[in-house]
Formats: sequence, C-alpha cells, structure tokens
Amino acid sequence: MATEILVPSPEFSAPPREATDLRRHTVTSELLGGERQLIVFVPEGYEADTERHYPVLYMQDGQNLFDPATAYVPGKDWRVDQTAQQLIREAAIQPVIIVGVYHASEKRVDEYTPTRDGKRHGGKAATYLKALVEVIKPFIDREYRTQTGPWNTALGGSSLGGLFTIYAGIERPDVFGKLAVMSPSAWWDRRMIIRSVNQLELKPRQSIWLDIGTGEGLDTIDDTRALRDALIEKGWSENGDLHYVEAEGAVHDEAAWGERVGPMLEFLFPKTM
Repeated sequence: MATEILVPSPEFSAPPREATDLRRHTVTSELLGGERQLIVFVPEGYEADTERHYPVLYMQDGQNLFDPATAYVPGKDWRVDQTAQQLIREAAIQPVIIVGVYHASEKRVDEYTPTRDGKRHGGKAATYLKALVEVIKPFIDREYRTQTGPWNTALGGSSLGGLFTIYAGIERPDVFGKLAVMSPSAWWDRRMIIRSVNQLELKPRQSIWLDIGTGEGLDTIDDTRALRDALIEKGWSENGDLHYVEAEGAVHDEAAWGERVGPMLEFLFPKTM
C-alpha cells in the first residue's frame, strides 16, 4: 500500500509575513455557549470581482491559524493565510475563503469529542456540529460570496480538531464534501472514530486529506493507519479521493501542521481550468 512520505527541507525557514485580508467577527448562540470569535481569510481580488463566489474551508482552533499573538505557542501560528495567498498567486489552488473558528478554551475537549472518554469527559461534539451547520456557516454565507454546496465546503482541524473533522464529515456529508484530517486523535474512546467509519452503510462522495507525523509516536501512527485502512475498506481510494501522508520526523505541534497546509490545500482545492 503506497504511503506518501513528506520530508521537510532542513533549510526551511518561514518567509517574511505579508499583509493579507483577515476579517474578524463575533457570533452569538446558545449552542456555542455565548459569543464565539471567527477570523476569516479573504483572497486577493475579492472586492474587485463582485460576481465571483468562492469555496470555503472551515478550520478548528482558529486562534492558531493566522495570528502569532493568539497562537497556542505565542509567535508560532500556522501561517495559513500566508500559504494560501502564495498558492493562489501561483495559480496552484483555487481562490478560497478560510474561516478560523476559535475553540472554546477550557471546553475545547468537550466540543471536539463525539463521546465521553473516562476521566477526560468530552462528548459534546454533536452540539458544536449543530452550531457550525446552523449558526456559523449561515453567517459566513450571508456575509461573504460563497459557493454553498458540499463539494465547495471543506472542514479541517488537527489533533482533537482532526477527530472532530472526520466525525463531522461522517455525520454531515451533505454539508462537508472535503475534509482535512491532520494528526487526528483517533485514539479517543478506544478508537470510537474507527468504529464509526466501520458502521457506515454508504460511502459519501467526499475527499479526505489524512496525515500524521512520524515523530508523534508509534501508537498514534498505528491509530491513524487504522483509520486510513477503515476508510479504504469503506470505498475511499488512496491517491484518489483519499490522500494519506506520513510527514517524516514531524511532531504534534503547530509548526508541523503549518508545513503541511500547502499540500493539503493543493489536494482539496486544486486549480481548475
């Protein structure tokens, strides 16, 4: 079974930060427990071409994506806007709107996990998914010129955010047709997400980027490979609508995920003629 191995360049260093069009919003909902912050990357040319509509990528842990001041490790965000802007300029991907949804701080574990897992609690992902579909996505569709169908609506996240992403994709393929599942916490609740995949009666039309770093531990790699195998068993085709990557030496952190943003965007939003 072929597995892509991504090897980062030892000379890699982040280029200088360019100005990008980032817009901030606050939405309020009981489903979200009150106010929730959104940060939105808008591609260049959005204001000039008022007829164009754009696909949208919704990503979890919005604090870590664009802003070094709010990142989990101060000064080390994913630089998603920088990467997306460069790839759009190079015509390597479609212009895309990217929405970072801030996590719920101390309730992050609850929101991103579909089930309870012993002392870790959790199990509120269904409520957060309902908020994402019924509150956040409609708000973005009202505020921006979006392409609203599932094939133009992607969802992404890492770690527990990756777990939530694959869960949400399974639950609502009518909304999310593309998934970026990065270093997912597939171990949660004795691999409940793999059991969920195994229970699928019908494979949806859905593209999935799935990755893991080889520096994240053998158990974590095994869990992710088991998730990959479960998806293939249900009909996803590796190097077709499933792209699986093992990033050589990559650990479980923001810098590692940031380095994989480019290939992920190129897979989910390839340039169309």
